[in-house]
Amino acid sequence: MKNMDVEIEQIAKEKAEMVLIRCHEVREEIREIADFVRSRQGMLSGRMNGAQYEIAVTDVYYIESVDGRTYLYTQKNVYETSCRLYELEELLKPKRFQRISKSVLVNLMKIQSIQPALNGRFTVLLKSGEKAIISRNYVKAFKSALKGEKENDGI
Repeated sequence: MKNMDVEIEQIAKEKAEMVLIRCHEVREEIREIADFVRSRQGMLSGRMNGAQYEIAVTDVYYIESVDGRTYLYTQKNVYETSCRLYELEELLKPKRFQRISKSVLVNLMKIQSIQPALNGRFTVLLKSGEKAIISRNYVKAFKSALKGEKENDGI
């Protein structure tokens, strides 16, 4: 099969962004590309310092539940959300988020590296510099989620 050309055009801010795929036939790889683009869209609501914000899903590095409260972590800020972790897990699973412990969901697209830890666990280093532990009970599901993203990355 011939390689696919990729072209990116920068447009004015007042124009709507769009991804257009031109193909001879809709093959599985084309469907995967379209699904990936769709998976990266969406917003979450969060509060910080008494103000309400809309946070792009792509800006969220991980989500953590602590003492019955749920927090969205971005590169520089932490927002509290009224959603429960299990609700966010269902909502965000198609958007490349994966549960790694009872209290944490991680954005697979924000992972910098993965290292083995003690007792069958792994440590995830996020691009923000923060670390999170993949609990033993979640390692198998995490590996399965990564297979579509990266070729197993040595796990």
